[in-house]
Amino acid sequence: MSDLALAAFAAETGAHVVKEPRERRFQRFRRSFVGRSDSEYPPLLRELHDPPPGLFLRGGGEADLLRRPAVAIVGARACSSYGAQVARLLGRELASAGLVVLSGLARGVDAEAHRGALDAGGLTVAVLGCGIDRDYPAAHAQLAQHMCERGVLASEYAPGVEPAPWRFPARNRIVAGLAAATVIVEARERSGALITADFALETGREVFAVPGEITSSLSAGTNALLRLGATPLTSSRDVLEALGIVPAEAVPIHLGEHAAAVLTELANEPAGADQLIRDTGLDASAVATALAELELAGAVAEAEGLYRGVRPPG
Repeated sequence: MSDLALAAFAAETGAHVVKEPRERRFQRFRRSFVGRSDSEYPPLLRELHDPPPGLFLRGGGEADLLRRPAVAIVGARACSSYGAQVARLLGRELASAGLVVLSGLARGVDAEAHRGALDAGGLTVAVLGCGIDRDYPAAHAQLAQHMCERGVLASEYAPGVEPAPWRFPARNRIVAGLAAATVIVEARERSGALITADFALETGREVFAVPGEITSSLSAGTNALLRLGATPLTSSRDVLEALGIVPAEAVPIHLGEHAAAVLTELANEPAGADQLIRDTGLDASAVATALAELELAGAVAEAEGLYRGVRPPG
């Protein structure tokens, strides 16, 4: 496939190349194919009722990446800020534990899971619902490029195949088939993430659902999965323990008095800066300094003006 990759790179960039460029943008042209009869074909994928005849791969990662222990993190495209933060946190912590983070490169939960894995310097794989030469959605071209540096994009569709609505449920079976466990972060009643969960259940894999607000449509699908027997997910430790991985001891963070007080308040509920000023009795400058300290320590995350604690106090 290297000659094809060089030709495609030269055609798009106008560059004259005789050997593999070292440029990062070349990664999107590196392609290979793993057929069902090849030894590199992922064994978990063979357990599907309808496994793909093969997978086209793109990126700097090895095909062996698809054979390593992996967890799929999927959910709503139009997720809430909470859903985005949970997906990124799970991606980061599961990748830090040595698991490959799988998703579909879609907006929302998928993209945040990939970003979380990259934050941790871990490995992540995206399964596409279009040809392997496409970055879909186009807004995630830069994310795909970063993933290709060490990870892999995979697709059962050859270069040139356009995305189409019916291809994405077919894509979801591959996401579920490659993963030892699947986590649904947020999902509406008819979300494609529920299709992924169904495929995972069909193959006897563990399915986790993040509990959500009973009044939110974004939680309707995940709460329905919980009623049907999915495992509630309260932290990444739940996944690690189910897969027989001993979670690493959390490294304690040393915080100043003001930062510790703010984190204690955020352990109860998300809050904006004004509410934290009222609840802690600190002045605005002290709260701002405390929040900056907590963000640098990775103890809080901010979205839409609200701060959430992502690490427990103490």
